Amino acid sequence: MVRIMFQLVRASQIEARESQFPLFLVATLLPLLALPIADLHGSPLQRYGLPLTTDLLILQSLRAMPGWQSTIGLLSLNHVYRWLGLLGAINVWIPFLLGHHLPWGLRALFVGIRAVFFLLTAIRIMQVLATSNRVTGRTLCLAAAGYIHLGLTCGQLATVLQVIDSDSFRLGSMVNGEELVSRLSYFAFVTIGTQGYGDVVPASPIGECFVVLMSITSTLYVSLLIGLLLSRYIDFRTKLVFKDLSDEVSR
Repeated sequence: MVRIMFQLVRASQIEARESQFPLFLVATLLPLLALPIADLHGSPLQRYGLPLTTDLLILQSLRAMPGWQSTIGLLSLNHVYRWLGLLGAINVWIPFLLGHHLPWGLRALFVGIRAVFFLLTAIRIMQVLATSNRVTGRTLCLAAAGYIHLGLTCGQLATVLQVIDSDSFRLGSMVNGEELVSRLSYFAFVTIGTQGYGDVVPASPIGECFVVLMSITSTLYVSLLIGLLLSRYIDFRTKLVFKDLSDEVSR
């Protein structure tokens, strides 16, 4: 029987990494800028922009996130997280170097590795926000990055489904050269943002179930995010008020 032990991050670990949070948000935004122009057969910028920005995001994730103290059986979750980041940083280059000649199994595996890494990062962000003692501009940068990570995760998972079963989604009219991960990342962000334009829609029971889970997860994630930020802000302001009152009484 596999035993899973989770431990929350310590406040001292968060304070040591806070300076990295704004850079982490910038690194999270870069793949969003590269996704619309990604093309395996395009110019060097189109071919290498997405893998380069993805690598920068993975590197900054490893720098900004406090180390995991949890274990899965005998495995350290921190080691698993770092190995997933390393594998994701390497395999993102393979399709852009070899083109569309990869077997579908390898394509699904490569995208799945990055999806798990982004998902673990989003979970870690929530743990950091739950443990943080205050709400600052840097904390808000981390919260924004967490929301974007949720969209990136859903886009990668939708791509895995479409690679395994090409009937999972109806992709609508794709622009010539547009990559599958770009199209489904757009679909993921539109869905978690509750717009739903209808140009990309689920076309199979598996696709429909995935969209339902994505909608529920995104709603819960945003609710928890707002709740944690408000509770930490109220708690921080309450402590300041009591401190001021204590100083006034002691005078």
